Amino acid sequence: MSRNYRLLVKNAKQVVLICNNGEKFMTKHEILNLCVIENGSIVIGSDGLITAVGPAETIRDQFAGATFDKVIDATGMCVLPGLVDAHTHPVWAGDRVHEFAMKLAGASYMDVHRAGGGIHFTVEHTRAAGPPELLSSLSSRLLRMQRAGTTLVECKSGYGLDLHTELKMLQVIEEARNTLPINISSTYCGAHAVPKGKTVEEATEDILQVQLPRLKEQMSAGTLRVDNIDVFCEEGVFDLSSTRRILQAGKDLGLNINFHGDELHPMNSAQLGAELGASAISHLEEVTDQGIAAMATARTAAVLLPTTAYILRLPQPRARDMLEAGVIVALGSDFNPNAYCCSMPIVMHLACVNMRMSMPEALAAATINAAYALGCSHTHGSLEVNKHGDLLVLNTTRWEHLIYQLGGHQELIRYVIIKGNIVVDNDRTLDL
Repeated sequence: MSRNYRLLVKNAKQVVLICNNGEKFMTKHEILNLCVIENGSIVIGSDGLITAVGPAETIRDQFAGATFDKVIDATGMCVLPGLVDAHTHPVWAGDRVHEFAMKLAGASYMDVHRAGGGIHFTVEHTRAAGPPELLSSLSSRLLRMQRAGTTLVECKSGYGLDLHTELKMLQVIEEARNTLPINISSTYCGAHAVPKGKTVEEATEDILQVQLPRLKEQMSAGTLRVDNIDVFCEEGVFDLSSTRRILQAGKDLGLNINFHGDELHPMNSAQLGAELGASAISHLEEVTDQGIAAMATARTAAVLLPTTAYILRLPQPRARDMLEAGVIVALGSDFNPNAYCCSMPIVMHLACVNMRMSMPEALAAATINAAYALGCSHTHGSLEVNKHGDLLVLNTTRWEHLIYQLGGHQELIRYVIIKGNIVVDNDRTLDL
């Protein structure tokens, strides 16, 4: 082969494909056969897509006459797909570190909310912030996620709760998508809370009659790309009826349904999501057996957030029950002022220890299944031909170290690669 390619990663001790038959998701049974090549190589073409992946000798023979813009000798290292963070709130202004002290002293999430903190505190500061300030903080947070191995991230609005600020947040997310290498799935979350001074009914009507029509205009004009719609379905926030109306309206605009459900109280959100054909439901700390069964049947992904349960001292999401029932389990960091964690390796570690997931289950949940939750598993989440060339090269001979070493990802991740371009290069020899 005399063609030119963007990148060759050769002679890796392990190449973790995740899957290799075009699977769009993996349930518990399929995860038992996580696809790993010992002594493998991967080629990424000039279009940033994976051209070939396989045993090192096979790739060497197949590409004997080819040239590469960059070659990485990964001898003694591991190659993994880039990690996918399926749930974040990364656009906001204002500092809520003081609330952490309140929570440590015993205040619940809703106690903080009622005291004027929580979402409403952040809404006030985000409304006052200009787009350059919001873009600067968003970009630094996304770069931090990227350094921890995330190559595809879901980004929500939701700290505006009015037309002007929600659009401002979505435009900031769009600007980040256009200027940063990290892949972004954009979510409209105007129903994150009921604005001060409004009833649930008034807030719902504002979203249906004011916000979504303007969103439709901007999407139709091509000035804004939005992928998903989210609602916080919870007691004291949006009830089941309002949630249904907003999600259905979003679905009618072509948005994927991907919402907060059954977090603090069993609201039957899981059953609602399954009925509406939701791509994913997040949180689910209080999901019922019937909700789990409905999600398994509907192929609606469960995006579990171990950092939130850990920080708020909530019951752990029932990951084992969901896996046993055949639910597609994904993971997210829930990065936000209430749960300040940018690291999917830490999320996977917490999932294993606190939710009793196995390491292969956690890795699948942070790659192919998280991509599925975002409607992106045809292009992301595994190392297969014609998918995006998004991958990590680890300074270790076994991939499990990325989960096992709590907080050790900064030393383990040698390269982060997006579409065949090196975006993070941790050359440890420079530290001498």
